[in-house]
Amino acid sequence: MPAHRAPERPGPETDPQPGRSSVSRRKFLGYVIAAPTLVVAAEIGRQTLFDGFATPTANAAAIPSPPLPAEVYDLLDVIRDSARPTANLIKVEVNRDGTVSFALPRSDNGQGIITSTQMIIAEEMNLDPDQVRVTLADARPELVFNQLTGGSTTTFSTYTPIRVAAALAQGRLLSAAANELRQDVDVLKSRQGLITGLNGEQLPFGELTEPASSSVTEASEVVLKDREQFTVIGKAKTKSDARAMVTGKKKFLTDMQVPDALPTVICRGPSLNSAPQGVNNIDEVRSMPGVTDVEQVPTGVAVRAKTFGQAIQAVNALDVDWDSGTVPGEDDESVLAKLREGELPLAAPQVPGETVEGDFTFYFRSNSALETNCAIADVRDGTAEIWGPSKSPIAAQAEIAKKLGIAQNAVTVHVTEGGGSFGRRLFFDALEEAAQVSQAMGKPVKLMWTRSDDSRQGRTHPMATTRVRAQVSGDAVSSFEIRHTSVATEINPGLSEAVTAAANKAPLGNLSVSESIYATTQTNPYNVGAATSLLNEVDMRFNTCSMRNIYSPDVATARELIVDQVAAKMGKDPYEFRSEFTKLTRWKNVVDRAAEEGDWGRSMPEGTAQGIAMHVEYKGVACAVVELDCRPETVNRQIRSARTGPRVTKVTYVVDIGLIINPRGLRAQMMGGINDGIAMTLTSGLHLTDGHFVEASWDNYFYTRQWNTPPEMNIVLIDDSEAPEPGGAGEFGVAATCGAIACAYARATGKVPEYFPILHKEPLPFEPYPTIPPVPPSPTNGRELAN
Repeated sequence: MPAHRAPERPGPETDPQPGRSSVSRRKFLGYVIAAPTLVVAAEIGRQTLFDGFATPTANAAAIPSPPLPAEVYDLLDVIRDSARPTANLIKVEVNRDGTVSFALPRSDNGQGIITSTQMIIAEEMNLDPDQVRVTLADARPELVFNQLTGGSTTTFSTYTPIRVAAALAQGRLLSAAANELRQDVDVLKSRQGLITGLNGEQLPFGELTEPASSSVTEASEVVLKDREQFTVIGKAKTKSDARAMVTGKKKFLTDMQVPDALPTVICRGPSLNSAPQGVNNIDEVRSMPGVTDVEQVPTGVAVRAKTFGQAIQAVNALDVDWDSGTVPGEDDESVLAKLREGELPLAAPQVPGETVEGDFTFYFRSNSALETNCAIADVRDGTAEIWGPSKSPIAAQAEIAKKLGIAQNAVTVHVTEGGGSFGRRLFFDALEEAAQVSQAMGKPVKLMWTRSDDSRQGRTHPMATTRVRAQVSGDAVSSFEIRHTSVATEINPGLSEAVTAAANKAPLGNLSVSESIYATTQTNPYNVGAATSLLNEVDMRFNTCSMRNIYSPDVATARELIVDQVAAKMGKDPYEFRSEFTKLTRWKNVVDRAAEEGDWGRSMPEGTAQGIAMHVEYKGVACAVVELDCRPETVNRQIRSARTGPRVTKVTYVVDIGLIINPRGLRAQMMGGINDGIAMTLTSGLHLTDGHFVEASWDNYFYTRQWNTPPEMNIVLIDDSEAPEPGGAGEFGVAATCGAIACAYARATGKVPEYFPILHKEPLPFEPYPTIPPVPPSPTNGRELAN
């Protein structure tokens, strides 16, 4: 192993302290809404999160790279600017019982935004977070672009409007208390829902909510707290639903009791998107125990029964004629051939020096959250009421109305908490399907997809290729080209409202939006001369989605592998190159910290290695150092019915997302992203064979399990970031992890991997389940597999 060591971390007297811009003392406009109790909302203007590219840091030999579009204006900016016009429609309410209520127009699927929103409101109102009740808002079409949960944009886009509304509520309560106590407002203190005067008199918020209200809507300016005054934001807090989750008390969608909504399962075809052509024994199945209804619908044959077990038994008994689906006869290699046909050329002119090139394939990966696809629907008498964990409820409402042939305002979409998403619940397949089934049956239904439905017919991370070419000229890199070619990533919900959702379905509409998202998410954090990164997409026949981190895991993996090879051409250690050629001081500091924390360059046994990779996105920067064991005794360790292979033994992950709301939640997000990165890079892929995916259960889709999660995981949060506001966090643990694992594998084995997951072409360690019923059994207990 190279002997290069990370430098000692500079002390306070030498630490660079970039000027931290601040928006907290600016005045913001809010509104007191006409209501019998105190209701407030916010309106905000543009802010800039940080001041661009003021401090390049690469060595003198480096050829500076102009910023790519995402380094100037990224997806977070797009989402926040889209949300601005309707920020004043998001309201904070003070209740008569002294609590504060807020209907968050977003979707919480475990990422913890309910808890972080409680903390933001509590900070400005001097409350305990448990005094704030955050629920999820129903679909509100009037919010237009302001009810989309995706791209790790929730906190970035809602942070200031929520603070403004909360600060305005606090100010109104203090003014009302000053009138009641006949004291100057400046002498009053507010703490945990009580306002205290000079003489010790106390007034609870509940007694002040009516005096603080207004009979007319009026505008008001507020000043927000300084960051130095924070007592809630930045302090670790356990998720508000954590105890309920670990004790089994938390209610997910299929636990909900909606009158007369009975369990419903759909029998699906043998190939991807097979449509039913007729049922040969429908009357026989309708007479089975517990079965109430059997109806053919566009995606299969729906069975409604008294229990899910009875519904599955009926599905297993169905004899259905199917068409051949949307990808008849296709397999991994035939799709790869189509991708090759769509690859864009590498175009940088040749200059004196050496060329480093790489060509990488990324196979389909399942976007199968812990909670399978599900929804409840009650469609009767020209109206529809839908329940589901939707991240695009406005678009869902519009599309469901269209499919049912009723007015959009006749459809109510209740957004429920979900058990995982990673982009999956941007799509409302289950809500739409449940609505169609309920309409066909004329009864309420509680629809649940089976795990095999999710794996074989659900949405996937699209198959893709990434080609990279860099030109090395002495001690500098003169050009660095990236060409990413992908099976089309469906972006059908658009910005979660009807207009852009419909535009995406127009000819070339999806590609146009995909190109925009690619351009506003992909960066190159290094000074490597003429840097370009282009996308082309082909083949719309697959069910794809913006699975976790969208394009970044693939692109970052390819980029970081080539960066390692460029470093080798220049005679530099991988860390040394990154530290010297990283564009910004803020980014370089994270790379240096990761190398220090991860003990970069330490001596390791043959067959093991460290890998390092960085990624810039979401207004932040992350760097991972992983240690990977590729020794035969590790790779060949037998686990019954499981895929064996290299083992990630240690991950050091340093992340700067800007202002941290909840360190505990952020650390958990990074842990989840790291485990996703391990799975996507090493073990978990879908095999396409003869028009269908082979995997049908988590017993044979090898997501990271207990036996291959890292024994050591050191997550370092930069809590003194120069950025004054929070960036994105939800997906930020994935891309850098993928890149670091790939680089570690190349160093440990001496062979640069050319496809991912790395074990994709190994013989399948399981017997595939049939492509027609019976439904595959539930996954086996992981502890049994490990024994």
